[in-house]
Amino acid sequence: MTLRESTISSMTEEFTTDYTDYNLVTPCSETLESVDSTAVAISYTVVFLLSLVGNSVVIYVIYMMQSRRTSTDVYLMNLALADLLFSLTLPFEAACIYASSWIFGTVLCKMLSGLQEATFYGCVFLLACISIDRYMAIVRATQFISKQHCLVRTVCGLVWLGATTLSLPVVVQREALQESNGYRCYENLTADNIDEWRVGMRILRHTVGFFLPLAIMVFCYGWTMGTLFRSRNSQKHKAMRVILCVVLAFVVCWLPNNITELINTLIEGDIIEDTCELRNKVGAAMYVTQALAFIHCAINPLLYAFIGKKFRNQLCMIFFKKGLIGREVLSRYRIGSLYSSGSSRHTSVTL
Repeated sequence: MTLRESTISSMTEEFTTDYTDYNLVTPCSETLESVDSTAVAISYTVVFLLSLVGNSVVIYVIYMMQSRRTSTDVYLMNLALADLLFSLTLPFEAACIYASSWIFGTVLCKMLSGLQEATFYGCVFLLACISIDRYMAIVRATQFISKQHCLVRTVCGLVWLGATTLSLPVVVQREALQESNGYRCYENLTADNIDEWRVGMRILRHTVGFFLPLAIMVFCYGWTMGTLFRSRNSQKHKAMRVILCVVLAFVVCWLPNNITELINTLIEGDIIEDTCELRNKVGAAMYVTQALAFIHCAINPLLYAFIGKKFRNQLCMIFFKKGLIGREVLSRYRIGSLYSSGSSRHTSVTL
């Protein structure tokens, strides 16, 4: 999930215990097959470009909404910003995978590790906020506050503050550490506290950074879907379509990575018996699931474009006003009316 797993060797070496007495423990031989580093680097670069373009368009479209922005739009714009910032680290990942070593020094190691950590926390916290927002809008509709936009901006500020705070330990401890085959961006810890630190940070990430927000989402969307099934308001049904797809995409991309790292955490905490076969399997799984997790930052704009009717309408209108498309193209690709009277004021532009 972070820069410490940027190469297969860095992940498998973690299981051979860098700080273990080698007179007592025989390191496991690495059985993972070599990976085409060029292909991996190219794939990360493609994901970066897609995310850069897609999330920039999402931010611009929602920003142009001005007074028509809803609370969900504000959360989604911050979510796009988090994905965009996360994607900025991928070219560095690609370069290091290609070089099989960390080549950017300690300063960038700290900055990029912190950025990845903060944006990950930001994404999952914002998704939890969106689930609460939809719960309040649909299940508790009478409890909406008149100063909602001010409240939403405050919540977003607290989300970014909390995500930044949770990333600080990684920023403080990460350094470019020299090894026999190059450098690695990793925590520079003493032998006395390394196991406790790594296990503690991973437990924090698993609970606060994934499973607790996921529980909030399951609870809120469970109640929300139950309310929608009892309702005949088709507009509210449409208002959940993209949001649920966004949450599902996040779970599909990040859940395998979190499960794999949880298994790794249990191994390091001596809760699961440590064997060479298990180390190699988990090492390979961490490489694959990390790549899947990185792809997530480019997925949401595609969901908005292919599923979000209002997002497409707004984007076409912007192109028309800028003179990039004609009226015929506008009428051909717009679906319904952007300002239809049937739209609820709580419906997001991405829906």
